Amino acid sequence: MSNIYIGYHFNIEPKELGSEILIAELGEKAFESFTETATGISAFVQKDLWDETILEDIHILNSEEFKIDYTFEEIDQVNWNEEWEKNFEPIDVEGNCHVRAPFHPKTDAEFDILIEPKMSFGTGHHETTHMMIQHLLETDVTGMKALDMGCGTAILAILTEMKGAQPIDAIDIDNWCYLNSIENAERNDCHHITVYEGDAELLKGKKYDLIIANINRNILLNDMQSYVDCLNPKGTLLLSGFYEQDIPFIDASCTEKGLKYVKKFERNNWVSLKYVN
Repeated sequence: MSNIYIGYHFNIEPKELGSEILIAELGEKAFESFTETATGISAFVQKDLWDETILEDIHILNSEEFKIDYTFEEIDQVNWNEEWEKNFEPIDVEGNCHVRAPFHPKTDAEFDILIEPKMSFGTGHHETTHMMIQHLLETDVTGMKALDMGCGTAILAILTEMKGAQPIDAIDIDNWCYLNSIENAERNDCHHITVYEGDAELLKGKKYDLIIANINRNILLNDMQSYVDCLNPKGTLLLSGFYEQDIPFIDASCTEKGLKYVKKFERNNWVSLKYVN
């Protein structure tokens, strides 16, 4: 295989939702890495696997709901570590939990989580992950059967195992996230995490003491009944991936299904809520 890549640089409006959809569609092609930019995303494909028709059936490019334009260029010898380093800042939570990539120095945090992301994180990732880690640091999860729904890079599943939960299921609909989660669980010497590729359909018949769901408002609202059906009595549900103004919708969905509100964290207008069964 050649070390020469074709890099596509997309400007997307609205950026957040458009980027998620575009990455999902490009992931079905030969694109192997993505990075977030100020106005959208950049996507990279090996030149040997590229041809000029590669974007022909990318549906979002023809959607009237999004405004997308792009340029592309030939790039020699892409340094992925350099790309990740530009787009991934370590996450430090109260000095107790440190999430870093291999090129970041180790700290003396009690929980040191090493991940190697294969794509950039979406808007709000650092804020929502930080708050979910806060919840987990405050929660005794020892011996709990846990679910990390929309696991991404499996950061939260890894921390949950480090704190004594087992077994843990980690689920993501995105193939890149599924593969990356497996790698990151192994990288952190986790032996009680099972990673699945799919959505809430996989939850039928399952039961958990702890459910972690850091996704987005619409998916959370759509799948909330599935989460509640899976939650054991006195179980804990941790939610994030939405804004302060979304709380009334999330709270109404939770409370009408019998959950009790416990606590909220807020960072830069992003929020994370804790409920118990």
